[in-house]
Amino acid sequence: MSFAQRLKSLIGEESVSGFARRVDISEALLRKYLKGSEPSLAKANQIAMKANCSLEWLATGCGYLYRQAEVVDKPALYAAYEHINNKKISPDEAENLLKTVSGYQFLRTHKKADGYLDISGMAAFLALAKQDEPK
Repeated sequence: MSFAQRLKSLIGEESVSGFARRVDISEALLRKYLKGSEPSLAKANQIAMKANCSLEWLATGCGYLYRQAEVVDKPALYAAYEHINNKKISPDEAENLLKTVSGYQFLRTHKKADGYLDISGMAAFLALAKQDEPK
């Protein structure tokens, strides 16, 4: 996957102009990158930082897409669930609860100023997280 393809993937459903504003670069420059031009390291880092993306992934396609992922303290989460529901959590409930919290964290972190929630981005994030789980 090329830089342009990774950038397009990062932009997702957001408009090119909206993404350009969010990462603080001109729309013309962003369109240049989308057509195949490679940014300087400083510009790539600026895009990565403002889009909450890993510079390594944006530049090379390796590593993790997202820079800031909150680690879920599973024992604390499950203990809270068991206390609130007054029952032991089943493996299926634990998996669904973890997905719910992870999905919420993604949506909260990526919520747009106009209130837009990137549901398709969350689905892709959860699918990637599932792939990264140890077997």
